[in-house]
Amino acid sequence: MKRRLTLIACMAAIAVMAPANPATASDWKRDYEKLADGLVSPLHLAVGTNKSVYVTQDFAGTLSRINRDRTVDNIYQAPKDWGVAGVETRGATTFFLEGFGAGGPAADLRGFLKAISPRGDVRTIADLADYERKANPDANQHYGFGPDAGAGCLAEASAIPNATPPQYTGALDSNPYATAVQGNTAYVADAGSNAILKVNIHSGHTTALAVLPPRPTQLSAEAAASLGAPACAGLTYAFEPVPTDVEIGPDGWLYVSSLPGGPESPALGARGAIFKVNPWTGATKLWADGILSPTGLAVANTGDVYVASLFGNEILKFKAWKGHRSQFLAVNQPADVEIHGRTLFATIDALPDFPPGPGSAPAADPPPPAGKVIRAEIR
Repeated sequence: MKRRLTLIACMAAIAVMAPANPATASDWKRDYEKLADGLVSPLHLAVGTNKSVYVTQDFAGTLSRINRDRTVDNIYQAPKDWGVAGVETRGATTFFLEGFGAGGPAADLRGFLKAISPRGDVRTIADLADYERKANPDANQHYGFGPDAGAGCLAEASAIPNATPPQYTGALDSNPYATAVQGNTAYVADAGSNAILKVNIHSGHTTALAVLPPRPTQLSAEAAASLGAPACAGLTYAFEPVPTDVEIGPDGWLYVSSLPGGPESPALGARGAIFKVNPWTGATKLWADGILSPTGLAVANTGDVYVASLFGNEILKFKAWKGHRSQFLAVNQPADVEIHGRTLFATIDALPDFPPGPGSAPAADPPPPAGKVIRAEIR
């Protein structure tokens, strides 16, 4: 019953988005430079050698490279209906994730960590879906309402269309979504297993470093009514934590953005968070929360954290150690951010337009892909 990040655009098409929490406005207007456009769902990027930028066109199953002259080369194409995600570079090697079937039957799940050489040779490092079927890291984690939920609440919650069960434990699902590589280790944020996986990039040996904790939200009367379960007012629902990115900070800890399950609506508000995970012990602690749809983050050498707020239409900056937030850049639908030196790279206009639902008037020809990669200087 895990949130399918590959369907995040569908959620955006039907949900009423909450306004972002007020951020301290910058005292000057920051400019940015466009490096590429016409991309399909550019949800992840990484900075490579020779100032090249790698970007995943997730829904198209394409891994692309933006060259110094701003031409775009597609260097890998996944099989039909598969997706790519989570690109990272180390030296001349590019690591990326490939998957199929997230949210579906466990037997159909496919998820791999792969690497591609400058010559285009691809090797599979680890079968992450197979690890999920064997280990299911969040199997003992409880989601939904607690034991204090009465029969009336549980009945109403069960009747909500397309909703997750009112009470359940972690099911088998794999959606490898983001990765960070250090030395011989790749850390993978799996949005299906709600865990940070640790993979030896030579042997492929995989373990669960940490399972993110549930994200509890107390339902107000307004929220419960809007969801179709007024009897649940005042009760707390533990949403899944759904990791969306993982980066290594200058303090050695992993920084993980989390987009909790459930609707991104004004009734429930901005519920995204950033966790810090100890890479040696797996200890996990909440670092910042109250963020609207954090789908990507980057950590500067100073320790400052930059976060893409997809539905907040802004890139946020969190000061090191204290976590004070401000708006770094106002842009449409930023999905991921990376930092190289004093330059921030980001994907924007990340979600394609979808046709209207059943019963609606036929749509005109869809617009061409509008996803972009930009860069802006950090002062």
